[in-house]
Amino acid sequence: MVVLQGSLFDCGAGGGRLQPPRPTRTWLDAGAWCDLQHSWVTDGGALFGRLLGSVPWRAERRLMYDRTVAVPRLVASYGEGDRLPDAALGEMGDALEEAYATVGTGRLASVGLCLYRDGADSVAWHGDTIGRNRPADTVVAIVSLGEARRFLLRPRSGGPHRRLVLGHGDLLVMGGRCQRTWEHAVPKTSRPTGPRISIQFRTAGPR
Repeated sequence: MVVLQGSLFDCGAGGGRLQPPRPTRTWLDAGAWCDLQHSWVTDGGALFGRLLGSVPWRAERRLMYDRTVAVPRLVASYGEGDRLPDAALGEMGDALEEAYATVGTGRLASVGLCLYRDGADSVAWHGDTIGRNRPADTVVAIVSLGEARRFLLRPRSGGPHRRLVLGHGDLLVMGGRCQRTWEHAVPKTSRPTGPRISIQFRTAGPR
């Protein structure tokens, strides 16, 4: 468990605050782990609204087998040195870097955002490229805003998956060799579901 002094921040009027980082760690195997902290961001409704309206969301298409298909979510990405769409994202990144400095994976210089518009939007099983292509351990931190969605983890070598539910303001950090030996997904759901924004912080490099 990571227990470090955390700074609180105010994301504008009614914008949200960060709780001190005190996640619960689960070891997925001997070298892969994930940390989960519910309601790390509190009162984040205004931040959610600002991101929903101000981020230049784009639709992507991807070659899959013999045809090009629409990616079932909207995305935005920011590299090191890029101006972030909201100051709150910089505050989050700074807090996460401080909390996970002892892991030694470098600056969380890359920020990606995904907008899941409804239950039909999803992300298939995958491991982030930043981790798959590096022999060293990596950290990928995800902050979830908006509607709660299932987040699944499964070992690449086969076996049962683990099911988490990420709600509004929750923080999930995947570390160690998680991106090399485990995959994760956000599956579709048939129940009526509102929008969700996923904010991902990664070390600089390919995603």
